[in-house]
Amino acid sequence: MGYVPDSALKQKEMLKVIGVDSVDDLYHQVPEEVRLKDLNIPEGKSELEVSRIMKGLAAKNVHYSSVFRGAGSYRHYIPAIVRGITSKEEFLTAYTPYQAEISQGVLQSIFEYQTQICELTGLDVSNASVYDGAVAAAEAIFMSLERNKNEAIIAGTINPETLEVIKTYCESRSVKLIVLEGEGYKTDIGELRKHLSEQTACFYVQSPNYYGVIEDVEKLAEAVHEYKARMIEGVNPISLGLLKTPGEMNVDIAVGEGQPLGMSLGFGGPYLGFMACTKELTRRLPGRIVGQTTDSQGNRCFVLTLQAREQHIRREKASSNICSNEALCAMTASVYLASMGPSGLEKVARSCLNNAHYLEQELAKLGFERVSKDEYFNEFVTTCPMDPAVLEKKLSEKEILMGLVLNDRILWCATELNDRNDIDGLIEAIKEVI
Repeated sequence: MGYVPDSALKQKEMLKVIGVDSVDDLYHQVPEEVRLKDLNIPEGKSELEVSRIMKGLAAKNVHYSSVFRGAGSYRHYIPAIVRGITSKEEFLTAYTPYQAEISQGVLQSIFEYQTQICELTGLDVSNASVYDGAVAAAEAIFMSLERNKNEAIIAGTINPETLEVIKTYCESRSVKLIVLEGEGYKTDIGELRKHLSEQTACFYVQSPNYYGVIEDVEKLAEAVHEYKARMIEGVNPISLGLLKTPGEMNVDIAVGEGQPLGMSLGFGGPYLGFMACTKELTRRLPGRIVGQTTDSQGNRCFVLTLQAREQHIRREKASSNICSNEALCAMTASVYLASMGPSGLEKVARSCLNNAHYLEQELAKLGFERVSKDEYFNEFVTTCPMDPAVLEKKLSEKEILMGLVLNDRILWCATELNDRNDIDGLIEAIKEVI
């Protein structure tokens, strides 16, 4: 409490009004073992002294000059205009405009974002965003449930962190969850057919999947639709600069993590969950949708629409507890997409593809063999000719963050930032180690 600008007496008065005895009582629901008791900083320091101590601690962090890791969060070039616009004080808030009709600028930015997500995914409707890609995936499953269809099938090749969020969501609603198991790195359509039934509400697959492989989404969607279930696809938005859109592959709901669209890695957040669906499912979309209309004088204006979906209206009948959105992150994605344009996004996607394939080619010369022969975008899994943990440590000492270790294998990633010089530097560093 040393830097709270209220006196002890004022703090005591405020706590009394709230009805608690101490500040700690405000956090009684947080388990004792995870509460931070104090900071590892000497007491009695000024703000300037604390700032210097914190900078000294931050200097101990490893700064990687070269990064070859993705697995759900990706390092891309962010044009200067993105931060130039989103850092303006009139936009610099991550919260939802509640007095919406007097926030026309914010509403217009969300409307533009929704339009861009629809264009990107090839689907009819987008909401104003949700918290992150994992939440978007779980919410899409809830969108698909029917009274007599309470079963969801999940591809075993999705991001394991997304799967954990989905499990948490479904446990609270007693949704029957079937996760397709398998040794491979691609969804087996035969295995999917074994589990499809009249009780199946939806099937969720990620493409490119967690291992980088591009799934046969069209064939999977065809099988799912035979049972009148809904097809949900998780997508990397950058990949849509080259690959077919979810709309072109008869997907009902497309979701994904919007972080690659102009957002830095940011130690894991805040990120952006985008959602888009067919017109038929519009009223099932969680959260908010901004619509375009005209005012009493015939001028173009924007309003929040279809709010009947929101929990504060439907209460116990709500299908979702999402009633907010990542407004600043959505604006960031919108500015990024506007600055890149369709041709720019295609160039970024092609650079990712080409760099990843060059990386695979050069790694193969050193004995790193790709374990799947299926098509991939910018990530792939290889064997490792030595202990991957040792390799990771040695490369880290050279300021290189290699791919993610998966037991005895490695998940590599390349973006437009990993050009040939960067990749050649990695290869030379590996040669010195092995």
